[in-house]
Amino acid sequence: MSNTKTMNVMQERDVRTRTIGQKIFKVLGKTGTYIFLLVMALIILFPFYWMIISSLKTLAEYRQAVPTFWPRQIMWGNYAEAFTKANLGDLFMNTLYVGLVSTVLSLVITVLSAFAFARLEFKGKETLFGALLATMMIPGELFTITNYITVNNLGWMHTFTALIVPFLVSVFYIYLLRQNFMQIPNELYLAAKVDGTSDIKYLWKVMIPLALPTLISITILKMMGAWNSYIWPKLVANDAAHQMITNGLRNAFTDTTGQANYPVQMAAVAIVSAPLFLVFLCLRKYIMQGVSRSGIKG
Repeated sequence: MSNTKTMNVMQERDVRTRTIGQKIFKVLGKTGTYIFLLVMALIILFPFYWMIISSLKTLAEYRQAVPTFWPRQIMWGNYAEAFTKANLGDLFMNTLYVGLVSTVLSLVITVLSAFAFARLEFKGKETLFGALLATMMIPGELFTITNYITVNNLGWMHTFTALIVPFLVSVFYIYLLRQNFMQIPNELYLAAKVDGTSDIKYLWKVMIPLALPTLISITILKMMGAWNSYIWPKLVANDAAHQMITNGLRNAFTDTTGQANYPVQMAAVAIVSAPLFLVFLCLRKYIMQGVSRSGIKG
């Protein structure tokens, strides 16, 4: 009897020891994970912090051999000077116009194309879709060359048309939305057709609301692409009337001697980066939700 009790006590002790060990290991694991995430977050955020404090420094303090991690004199006037000196108002309007028009037209093309490949039946559909996917393997530089020749031959140089039309069709966006449409049961489409619903009405009333997270993701990515575009606007519309943000800021803060006012330049970069940062901060969940839903079948 005494041996049985002793064995029971030892077993209980072993169970408690294992339980305590598992709890300690779990706590240490979570602590290590949070420490790693904190370190990575600091590494990622440090360039943005450096951009902000640099934009608030004087030029003399910025050029010091030993950098300061907080400005001795906060120069809020750098932001006002950056806005006026680089003519940011016109650059913002040009970029916003190109971004909105190209995004709206691209969404229309993407939605109609994705619906056709997901629901309509026509001869050669799979072959055509496969050919479209094959174009994704072509380097983007080749498209730049051919698009430049086409735009030049059509007489679109130094116009907003050259900034908008060549990139309205995105095979990746069509594929992304098509995969999302494929998850919607086909029985809904057949039932709608029995009730006499047109394809456009079914698309507008059923498929678009169900695929809204993916459409929001496409909208955000398209706007970000237009906002950050550099090479193409530099090639086809580098005049003052059609300059976009990425091109207009390049030499706006360099004086006649070739010296750049880096704090004012950093202030301009902060102003330009703020809209995208706010959009991503407010709508980041839709990006992840849209991409994850498009990648899951069934």
